Amino acid sequence: MNVMKFLSLAASSILLVSATAGCSSSGGSSATSPSTDPGTNDKPAQSSEADKPAEKADGELIKVGIINNDPNESGYRTANDKDLKAAFTKENGYDASFAYSLKNEEQITHAQKFIQDEVDYLLLSAADTAGWDSVLKDAQAAGVEVILFDRTIDADESLYAASIVSDMAKEGQTAVDWLKSQDLPSYDIIHLQGVMGSAAQKGRSGALTDAAGELGWNIVTEQTAEWNAEKAQQIVQSAIDADKKFNVIYAENDDMAKGAVAALDKANISHGVGKDVIVMGFDCNKWALEELLAQNWNYDGQCNPFQSSYIQDIIETLESGGTIANKTIIMDEKGFDAATITQEDVDNFGI
Repeated sequence: MNVMKFLSLAASSILLVSATAGCSSSGGSSATSPSTDPGTNDKPAQSSEADKPAEKADGELIKVGIINNDPNESGYRTANDKDLKAAFTKENGYDASFAYSLKNEEQITHAQKFIQDEVDYLLLSAADTAGWDSVLKDAQAAGVEVILFDRTIDADESLYAASIVSDMAKEGQTAVDWLKSQDLPSYDIIHLQGVMGSAAQKGRSGALTDAAGELGWNIVTEQTAEWNAEKAQQIVQSAIDADKKFNVIYAENDDMAKGAVAALDKANISHGVGKDVIVMGFDCNKWALEELLAQNWNYDGQCNPFQSSYIQDIIETLESGGTIANKTIIMDEKGFDAATITQEDVDNFGI
């Protein structure tokens, strides 16, 4: 992909984000979005040049080290890992190595090893936002280009080439705005958090914390289940056993929402549209959207896992000697309401 084509893509992404300043729910759409014209957010189509293998100037494979969270963490992460593995192959011009951990210190160790192995590019989805400055400076000193994907970090942007991310704070705000719109007589919420310190947890938690403080919502239980269904089920079961009263489950991913629902079902507590408990999740796994379609859940926030084509475009630009004008590309994402979701939505947006 030439430089102008990439810059056009980046500019379009930034302009789209700029156009989404507010947040509203439209009864004529199956998705709530901060935009009056949310556009389509299907899996990104590869460009016509995507079939052309990437290559270095000397014709060698481009050496890439990819650090990700555990692919078994969630359906989102499985889809994200599959997308990256399909893209960064020898057939496409890459010599790729993968490393996984949900712990920041282990990811940093993997990064140090990739730098020692003299990779050309280090692709990073950080477990935690903090603690990356030193290893990123080491990468820069070694001539390794760093590209962030999926999650942001607390580091100066001079330390990485580009960042392709979801706006986790906006995901949380979209969900909270939807919850506000339900006009419940009272809000008694079980808040199931993801891995603490991750960008996804901070963004999705922050919006709920702010709303609860401003509006007097009652957070009955707030605890991390680390994206895990079984841990989420245990937390909700404990709340039920303690006879805590609640009418909302705010789970920061689909797997935790699934675990929460398992506890509700065991206790014969109804959930979904018009039922005793509102169930909210994030990620838009296909099976989760099917739960919305069946009206067993109420809301699901999208988090787009398909980032490889954006990363490839950045690498091609850098390999051709181009520069990245806009370092941060934020993907537009939706929120789905069980009252209006369609089968087409499930087919198009389920991962």
